[in-house]
Amino acid sequence: MAGRSFQGRRAGTLRAPALALLAGAMLLPLPRAEAEPLTERLVPCLACHGETGTSQTPEVPSLGGQPADFLLIQLYQFREKQRIAEPMNELTKDFTDDDLRAFAEQMAKLPPPVPPPEGRQPELVEKGRVAAQRHRCGTCHNPDMSGHDQIGRIGAQREDYLLKALREYKTGERRGYDPAMVEVARGIPDEDLVAISHYLAYWPPAQ
Repeated sequence: MAGRSFQGRRAGTLRAPALALLAGAMLLPLPRAEAEPLTERLVPCLACHGETGTSQTPEVPSLGGQPADFLLIQLYQFREKQRIAEPMNELTKDFTDDDLRAFAEQMAKLPPPVPPPEGRQPELVEKGRVAAQRHRCGTCHNPDMSGHDQIGRIGAQREDYLLKALREYKTGERRGYDPAMVEVARGIPDEDLVAISHYLAYWPPAQ
């Protein structure tokens, strides 16, 4: 009873501020995490980039086994439109920094991609191996092409994606990246870009 009496005496003084707070709260957006779990928000990503870490979509990269820091940077660049790819810009436009981290960490847990079951051209693979060594791909991307920190995995990446990316580095079309790759690709003949892309797509090399 004492509690009720206290509430009754305070009702008049609390009502106006309480209503103001309630009205303000109703104008705030609900936290996205409550509205849609991370697993559901990842569905569009996995549809294009592959649920098992290996992309089956032309010119769309496999993300399995990528370093989380590398993925975080890519997502940030898409959100800030430092990189332009409309589906990714649209997907990330409302992401918070925490969203970016959560997506990057979850995608990084996917298994590394696997090379295509057929299509390997031994002579082109060998040419690509020599070119990759000459241009020191393994120096930055690791000898096993797994990437690290902010440097991406390129072993068993889609061949069409690799070739497209390398050509865009060479012409300067690919923006928002480390300028070191632009410098490297600029001096590589196109036939070597083709060979390197094939070599990396069928990584690891046959023993």
